[in-house]
Amino acid sequence: MQPGAESLTVLIAEDGAADRLLLSSIVRRQGHGVLTASNGAEAVALFEAQRPQLVLMDAMMPVMDGFEAARQIKLLAGESLVPIIFLTSMTEVDGLVRCLEAGGDDFLEKPYNQVILGAKIKAMDRLRRLQDTVLQQRDLIARHHDYLLNEQRVAKAVFDKVAHSGCLNAPNIRYMQSPYALFNGDLLLAAYTPAGDMHVLLGDFTGHGLPAAVGAMPLAEVFYGMTAKGYGLAETLREMNAKLKRILPVDMFCCATFLCLSSQRQVVEVWNGGMPDGYLHRVATGERQPLVARNLPLGVLGAELFDYHTDVYPMAQGDRVFLLSDGVIDTCNSDEQLFGVERLQEVFAANREPDRLFEDIQDALHRFRGEARDDVSMVQVSLPAPTRQLPNAMIYSDSGESCPLDWSVSFEFRAATLKRFNPLPYMLQLLMEVHGLRTQSGALYSVLAELYSNALEHGVLGLDSSLKRDVQGFAQYYEQRNRRLLELEEGFVRVRLQVIPQGEGGRLDIQVDDSGNGFDVTRVMERPATTDRLSGRGVGLVRQLGRNACWSDNGRSAHVEFSWEAQA
Repeated sequence: MQPGAESLTVLIAEDGAADRLLLSSIVRRQGHGVLTASNGAEAVALFEAQRPQLVLMDAMMPVMDGFEAARQIKLLAGESLVPIIFLTSMTEVDGLVRCLEAGGDDFLEKPYNQVILGAKIKAMDRLRRLQDTVLQQRDLIARHHDYLLNEQRVAKAVFDKVAHSGCLNAPNIRYMQSPYALFNGDLLLAAYTPAGDMHVLLGDFTGHGLPAAVGAMPLAEVFYGMTAKGYGLAETLREMNAKLKRILPVDMFCCATFLCLSSQRQVVEVWNGGMPDGYLHRVATGERQPLVARNLPLGVLGAELFDYHTDVYPMAQGDRVFLLSDGVIDTCNSDEQLFGVERLQEVFAANREPDRLFEDIQDALHRFRGEARDDVSMVQVSLPAPTRQLPNAMIYSDSGESCPLDWSVSFEFRAATLKRFNPLPYMLQLLMEVHGLRTQSGALYSVLAELYSNALEHGVLGLDSSLKRDVQGFAQYYEQRNRRLLELEEGFVRVRLQVIPQGEGGRLDIQVDDSGNGFDVTRVMERPATTDRLSGRGVGLVRQLGRNACWSDNGRSAHVEFSWEAQA
C-alpha cells in the first residue's frame, strides 16, 4: 500500500474457488483484509456480521445470485456507501443494466487485471470516504440547525410577548400573517392612546427571518412607550426613525404604515413610508381612498431630512382601512408573473362582503397559483367603538399620600417649539402625580389635546374648521396646517394648570390662551354639545368631558375644570 493509505476489509463473493483464491491474493497484496463467500446468501450473512467497506460480487452464483445479494447489502448499509464492484463476463447491455439496478457501483471484467482492480478499489474508497464526510457534515449541520431553531423559538416567544402586548385582539382589528420563516419580518403593532384613539403600525423589515426581526424589538418598545404616554404620530415616528437609523446596518430599514384612528374626531391619520398603498374603504359610497406611500422607510434618513408629516382623512363608523405588505402583491406564479396591484384591485371590485375580504384575496392567490417570496401580512381595521370610558394610560400602585395638592404652573410655547414639540404627554405626566386625577386620565388627555390643538390650529395658525365639511376640505385643511406650521415665525400658546384643594378632594383648573384672532364665542356655544359633525367637534367634546367649560377674550382663552373626591 502507498504510505498513508487506509487498509480496507473487502468482501469477495465468488462461487469459483480458483477465481476466489486469485482475487483474495491480489487484494491482500494491496494491503487489504479479505472476507470470502461462495454464494450470495453467505455474502449477505458475512456483510451483516463483519461490515466490510467494499464488496467484489460475482453476478451469477448459486443459492442467491449477486443481484439479490447486492440489493440486500445496500439495504443493510443504509446511508453509508459500501461500493459494490460486479465481477462479470457479461457484455450484453441488459446484463450490465441489471448490475446497476441491483446497486452495483462499477464492473470488473474477467479475466482479472490486478492493476485495474487496484485502481478501482482506490476509486471506490475515495467515493466511500467522501460519502462519510458528507454524512458527517450533514449531521453537524442538522445539529447546528436544531440549536439555532431552538434559539429562534425562545427569541420568538419573547418577541411575541412584546410585539403582541397591545390591543391586536380588539374587535375592530382583523389581521392575517404568514411568515416566510419562523420569524416574521413583517411587524404588526396596535395600542390605545390615553384619549382612547388607536395607533396601528404595519412594518416590513428588509429580508425575512431572524435578521429581519432584529429591529422589531426596539421599534415595538418606542411604539408602545410613546403611545401610552400620549405622543402623536409625528413624535413617535421621529423617535423610531432615529433609533433604527442608529442601530441597524446600512443595508437594513423598515417600510411602515402608521395609523392613528380616532372615534372622537372621526378621522384616520396616516403615514406611509415605502409600503404598498393601503386603502380607506368608505362603506357609504363604496369608494376606496388610496393611502399612498409619500415617504422613505424608517431608518434610511437622518433626523434633519426625515419627513414625519402625515395625511388626515375623515372616517365614519363602519369605514375600514386595509393595509398589506408587499408579500401579497409580489406573490409569483410558475410563469414568473406577479399577482400585482391590478389583480388586487379586481378583488376589491368583486368583493361584496367586507368581512370576507381576506378570504377573497386568499382565494384569488390560490387561483393565481402563486408562491409567496416574502412574509405576507394583511390588516383590516375600523374605528374603535366610541365609549365614555376612556382607557387609562398607566396603572398606579402607590398610596397617593405624598401627591401635591396645592400648586399651579404656567407654560408658554412659542413658534420654534410649536413646530416640533408636543407638550401634552409632559403635562399629562405632571398631572398624574395628583392621585385623584388618575382615574380621569383618558378624559383629561382628550380635553387637553382638544384645547391645545384648537389654540394651535384655529388660533395661532388661523385655520378655518369649516373646511373640514367634506373629504376634499379635509385634505385642504391639513395641507394648509402643515404648510403654515412649517412657515410659522411668531405666535404662542399658553397653558396654565392649577390644582386647588376642596374639602377631602380637589379641583383642577385648566386655562389655555393663544395669540390668534379669536372666534364668535356666542355662536359656537349655542351649538349643541355633540361630536357628530365633521367639523367643530372639539368644543362639544370639551364640554362633554370637562366641567364648566367656557371661552373668553373672543375665544382666545379657554377654561375647563376637573374635580375629584377623596379616595377611599
